Amino acid sequence: MTWSEMQPLLSQACSETFTMVAWSTLIAVAAGLPLGILLVLTDRGGLLQNVVANKVIGQVVNVGRSMPFIILMVALMSFTRWVTGTTIGTTAAVVPLAIGGIPFFARLVETAVREVDNGLVEAVQAMGGNSWTIVRKALVPEALPSLIASTTTTIIALIGYSAMAGTVGGGGLGDLAVRYGYQRFETQLMWITVAILAVVISLIQFAGDYAARSLHHRGARSGPAPKLRLLKAEEPEAADIAKVA
Repeated sequence: MTWSEMQPLLSQACSETFTMVAWSTLIAVAAGLPLGILLVLTDRGGLLQNVVANKVIGQVVNVGRSMPFIILMVALMSFTRWVTGTTIGTTAAVVPLAIGGIPFFARLVETAVREVDNGLVEAVQAMGGNSWTIVRKALVPEALPSLIASTTTTIIALIGYSAMAGTVGGGGLGDLAVRYGYQRFETQLMWITVAILAVVISLIQFAGDYAARSLHHRGARSGPAPKLRLLKAEEPEAADIAKVA
């Protein structure tokens, strides 16, 4: 197969993989972020301590993480057909990719949020901050570098999942490698596909690491921003007390 014949196939496969990974990442992050934070808040000693809810959520996440993706795709075929009207193609592949990515990202979020210094949380509580204020002004901002790294890891995992989705009609680079590289013995095309995946994953990892390091260094220079913002909000009240005294 010549390059002119491979180019349109590769372009279409790259576009399909990008579509699958982009949509599934958005859904996984949007659903996994609050789920991971909830796992921390409802744990023993958490702001919203609820042992029963924590165990239920944790068990659901564990089941989702423990199931191999290829089995998850088969198990979700009826649900995928109900959502998209089909079980093959790029759109259909987004459903199991997103559902598989949600518990994966949720556990990474849980780990990232647990790394936040508890002293900062206590300081915000002492200033009258409620649970939502603590999450918005302390937990998420302080864990942001780790959350960026977690998102990077999730994207790379979903690229791997998307390659598996291609083997059962999901399209993308995985489908191209199987149909042409394996079934039609187009070894050159298969290795080009492998090279593209390797380059894409390396670029994503580099970009994610750079963003995480930049946020970490900026946070180290500026200090605990959440505390400073709350302290500034308290300054007028402190000034009034001083005048009265």
